[in-house]
Amino acid sequence: QVQLVESGGGLVQPGGSLRLSCAASGSIYRINVRGWYRRAAGKQRELVAGITSGGTTNYADSVKGRFTISRDNAKNTVYLQMNSLKPEDTAVYYCNADTVVQSYWGQGTQVTVSS
Repeated sequence: QVQLVESGGGLVQPGGSLRLSCAASGSIYRINVRGWYRRAAGKQRELVAGITSGGTTNYADSVKGRFTISRDNAKNTVYLQMNSLKPEDTAVYYCNADTVVQSYWGQGTQVTVSS
């Protein structure tokens, strides 16, 4: 089992920044890929950014150049640095961790971009 705890969401003005954190515990040695997803009201959940155990990253086109995913292996934590935030980034953001056999999810953290 893997447990994920997210933090760092909130309300920010357009153009502002936030950093999300996701700490993992449990059977973390089984994790291959970690990522961030989001679900905006009335829309399907979408991948925002992912990072493999080897450090390879990928991003949704809508966030490239604005968001950065990183990981601190010593702390078993993955971060999502979000800059130049736009109102359309408003969503519940979910941390994800994939093993070979199962996908784990955090509880979600709300990010609201509004003036």
